[in-house]
Amino acid sequence: QVQLVESGGGLVQAGGSLRLSCAASGRTFNNYIMGWFRQAPGKEREFVAAISRGGGNTAYTDSVKGRFTVSRDNAKNTVYLQMNSLKPEDTAVYYCASDSSGIPWYGGRRADDEGRYDYWGQGTQVTVSS
Repeated sequence: QVQLVESGGGLVQAGGSLRLSCAASGRTFNNYIMGWFRQAPGKEREFVAAISRGGGNTAYTDSVKGRFTVSRDNAKNTVYLQMNSLKPEDTAVYYCASDSSGIPWYGGRRADDEGRYDYWGQGTQVTVSS
């Protein structure tokens, strides 16, 4: 069982920055591929970013490339999402998720596929005002 707890959400003006954190339980965090997803009101949940076990591979949805950066600190069992140049359309509940299967980054489902992930956090609200 993996527990994921997000933090760092809040209200920010357009153009501002936030850093989300996701703390994971367990002693095998460095074996998990980690992902960030978001869900805006009235919309389906969508992929934002993902990072491989060692951090050497990352993936982003096109709308956040160049603005968001995913990183991880395996010693702290934490994954981060640094969000810069925020836009009102980034407003959503942000979720972190873990893939504890052990399947390699380039194996199995794509990193942007929700079905790849088996544990999810409760989410943290990000609101960007115009």
